[in-house]
Amino acid sequence: MLIRTGDTVEVIAGADRGTRSRVIQIDRVKGKALVENVARVYRHVKRSQKHPQGGRLSVEMPVQLSNLMYVCEACGDKARLGTRYTEEGAKQRFCKKCDANAGEISPVRVAHSKK
Repeated sequence: MLIRTGDTVEVIAGADRGTRSRVIQIDRVKGKALVENVARVYRHVKRSQKHPQGGRLSVEMPVQLSNLMYVCEACGDKARLGTRYTEEGAKQRFCKKCDANAGEISPVRVAHSKK
């Protein structure tokens, strides 16, 4: 699961297909992500001190990670992500379409350095 919090993703399956938005939260155990303005449902809330008016609240529900695809910032298109080690030995994500760096995953390790 190379998609991380803050990434821009596009929904590729479901009712919100084609929607591009930002990832808010990821649950790696369940394999789901919470995406802004995607999979919104109404929660009926009873009156309480927290919600004095009560009524219907619009809430985002988690989306399966297999239904999301990373949108590359460099090429602006949806693409798969890969991993590789840099010359210094740090592990990074990269776009498989345009070969652009998508961020570092782990810090430098001497065992993986190519020097």
